[in-house]
Amino acid sequence: MGIDKHTFPPEYSWVPEALKANKIVYIGLRDVDAGEKYYLRKYNIPAFTMYHVDKYGIGKVVDMALDAVNPDRKFPVHMSYDVDAIDPSFVPATGTRVEGGLTLREGLFIAEDLAQTGLLASLDIVETNPLLAENETHVLDTVSAACAIGRCALGETLL
Repeated sequence: MGIDKHTFPPEYSWVPEALKANKIVYIGLRDVDAGEKYYLRKYNIPAFTMYHVDKYGIGKVVDMALDAVNPDRKFPVHMSYDVDAIDPSFVPATGTRVEGGLTLREGLFIAEDLAQTGLLASLDIVETNPLLAENETHVLDTVSAACAIGRCALGETLL
């Protein structure tokens, strides 16, 4: 978006200001610091917290998120998926563990539902960090969840 571009190191000068605030949406927030809150409000970026997920259900929240940034469903979508949006009981090998996140099923639903729209053009899955795991099971749980998200986003379904 070009926010505070003057503070970027010179080696990032090539990065284009391609993101538009009206085309960004967040789902599953539960820990927002003052600086993040400032930018969300300043640029009127739609953000759905776990309160919204609890109140409306994940299906309605995904619909509301798409309505906010792609109401006619005519533009391709990039999904940047932070696995730490999922509760750390499901994905413990991540850097920002905050209780009360999405269930693994809700997290998979987001990817499945977006794949069903036919709009998903690109995907990144981030915040998986095996070095932060306490044991091998934590690594396997987190990596397995990230892989499942990828498979769902690529259209894998149960039936």
